[in-house]
Amino acid sequence: VQKGPMATLHPVDWAIVVVYFAAVLGIAWWSTTRGDTRETSTGYFLAGRHAGWWVIGASLFAANIGSEHLVGLAGTGAASGVAVGHFEVAASLILLFLGWVFVPFYLRNGVFTMPEFLERRYSPAARWYLAVVSIVGYVLTKISVTIAAGGIVFETIMGVDFWTGALVVVVATGLYTVLGGLRAVLYTDVMQIFVIVAGSLSVTLFGLQELGGWSEMRTMAGSSFMNMWKPATDPDFPWTGILLGVPILGVWYWCTDQFIVQRVLSAKNIDHARGGTIFGGFLKILPLFLFVIPGVIAYALVQKGRLELGAPDEALPTLIVHLLPIGFRGLVVAGLLAALTSSLASVFNSCSTLITMDIYRKLHPTAAEKTLVRVGQGATVVLVGLGLAWIPLMKLISGQLYQYLQSVSAYIAPPITAVFVLGIFWRRVNAPGALAALGTGFVLGATRLVLELNKGWLSAGWLREAVSMNFLHFAIVLFAICCAVLGGVSLLTAPPRPEQVDGLTFGGPAAVATEPRSAHHALTIWLSVALAATVAAIWLTFRG
Repeated sequence: VQKGPMATLHPVDWAIVVVYFAAVLGIAWWSTTRGDTRETSTGYFLAGRHAGWWVIGASLFAANIGSEHLVGLAGTGAASGVAVGHFEVAASLILLFLGWVFVPFYLRNGVFTMPEFLERRYSPAARWYLAVVSIVGYVLTKISVTIAAGGIVFETIMGVDFWTGALVVVVATGLYTVLGGLRAVLYTDVMQIFVIVAGSLSVTLFGLQELGGWSEMRTMAGSSFMNMWKPATDPDFPWTGILLGVPILGVWYWCTDQFIVQRVLSAKNIDHARGGTIFGGFLKILPLFLFVIPGVIAYALVQKGRLELGAPDEALPTLIVHLLPIGFRGLVVAGLLAALTSSLASVFNSCSTLITMDIYRKLHPTAAEKTLVRVGQGATVVLVGLGLAWIPLMKLISGQLYQYLQSVSAYIAPPITAVFVLGIFWRRVNAPGALAALGTGFVLGATRLVLELNKGWLSAGWLREAVSMNFLHFAIVLFAICCAVLGGVSLLTAPPRPEQVDGLTFGGPAAVATEPRSAHHALTIWLSVALAATVAAIWLTFRG
C-alpha cells in the first residue's frame, strides 16, 4: 500500500523547476520591453489593448486555475466523485455569455474596470461599492489562499520550509507583475498553460495506467462517483443548485469580476475578445479530466488497496510522489507552481488596477499617465507586502473559519450579478434600485455568514434550516430577492437619464445589436455551437 505524500524530489526534478522559473522570468522580462508598458495606463493595465484571442483565452484559463484549485478539485473528486466538475464545465457556457452579451458593452464604452462600467450605468456610489468589495475580497481570499497553497506545495512535495516557499512565490510573482503589468501577466500565462496541462495530463495518464484503464476506474469508483447529477437533496452538489445557482455565481466571476474580465478588456477588438472567450471555454473542459479525474483515480486505487490517503486533499500529492517517475514529478510541480503564479500575478495586477483607476484617479482626476503607472506599481508592491504579512495571521486562523472566509464570494455574488444582468437587459432599472439591491444583498449575505459561523448556538427551527441551506440554493434565493429589490425600487423612483442607458443596455438608439457583423461572425457562431454541444455531450456522458 502506497501511503501519503513524502518530499522526494530528485535533482532532475529540481532542475526542471529551476528551468521553469527561469523561463517565466525571461518571458516576463521580454514582454516588458514591448510597447508602452511603463509609459501609459492603457499600456500597463490593459497591455495597450492589443491582445489577440489566443492570448486572452489562455490567460482566462491560467488566471482561473490556481494550485489550490488543482489540489482542491482532486481532493473533492477523491471524496465525492465527478460532480464538482460541474463548476468547470458550466464555466464554458458562461464564457459564451461573457463573449456574446457583455463584451460588446465593455469594449464599446472603453472601460478600464468593472466598477467604472457600474458608474456609467448607475452612479459613482455603485462604483465605490464594487471597487471596495472587490479589493477587500481579493486581499482576504484570492491573495491569501494562493500564497498559502504555494507554501503547502513547497512544504509537502518539495520538502522546502512553508515560509521560504511562500516568500519565493510572492516575491518572484510580484517582481514581474510590478515591472511588466498586464502584458507580462498575459504572455507568461500563455507559457503557464502548457506547463499546467502537461503536468496534470501526466498525472491522469500514469494514474490510469497504474489502475488498469478508464473502464477499471469506472468499475472501482462506482456509478455514484461517475455521476455529475446528484439529487436535489444532496448536501454539496444538488442538481437544482447546479442548474440555477452555478450560473448566478458564474456570471459574477466570469462576466463581472475584474480579475477575469481585465483580460477581455485588453483585446484588439470585439472579434478577438469574443474569440478569446470561446477559446477559454474550450480550455475549461479540460479540468474535469486533468484535475477531477485524478482524484477519482486515487479513490479507485484506495478501493483496490493500492493506495492509502490520510485525507482526500492528499490525493494529488500522493499520486505525484508515488506514481510519477523522475522528471515527471518536476513537471507536475512546475505545473502546480505555474497555476499558482499565474493566479497570483493576475490578482496582483487586477487589484492594483482597481486601486489606481477606481480610487486614486477618482480622487486625482488630472493625474498624468506616468503617475498612474507608478501608482499601479506601488499598489502591487503594497499588495505583495500585505500578502507576506497575512501569512503568519493565516496560521492563527482555524481551518473552519478560513473555509467560511472563502464562502464570502458566494454571498456577495448574487447582488452584483443582479445589477449587471438587469442593468444590461432592462433599461428602466436605475441607481437607487442598484444601491438598494447591493445593500440588501450585502446585509443578507453577511447575516448568513455570521449565523453560519455560530450555527452551533442556534436552536432547531426555520432559522437553523435557512442557515444550513446549501450555498447554491441560498444564492438562488438571494439573487431573486436582489432582483425584486432592484426592480421594485427602480419603478418607484425616477427613470435613469438617457446617458445612463444608451449604449449601455440592449434597445435604444445606440443598441449594440445594430453593430455591423464582421467577417468572422459566422465562424464564432459555429464555434460557440460546437462548445455548447461539447458541454451537452459531457453532461450526457457522466450520468453514472
